[in-house]
Amino acid sequence: MEIKNISLLGLIIQFHLRAAGLSRIEPAQIAGIGKTAIFDIEKGKPTIQLNTLLKLLDALNMTVHLDSPLMARFEDSDDAES
Repeated sequence: MEIKNISLLGLIIQFHLRAAGLSRIEPAQIAGIGKTAIFDIEKGKPTIQLNTLLKLLDALNMTVHLDSPLMARFEDSDDAES
């Protein structure tokens, strides 16, 4: 799915939390973030830190995939090994 704004991402995360029967507390503890951060992400707050978002996604067993015409070249480069 292509995510074009933080609001859509927040709705997806909110859906996953509800479908899994989770409150904000459990994933916040697993991710090491505050439950307010999860609320902010769910509501599409534009100033959420990327690192916080990535921690939550990891706690929910969700991944982010980047795609571009240059990704194959990057993956073959020395930079990809960093």
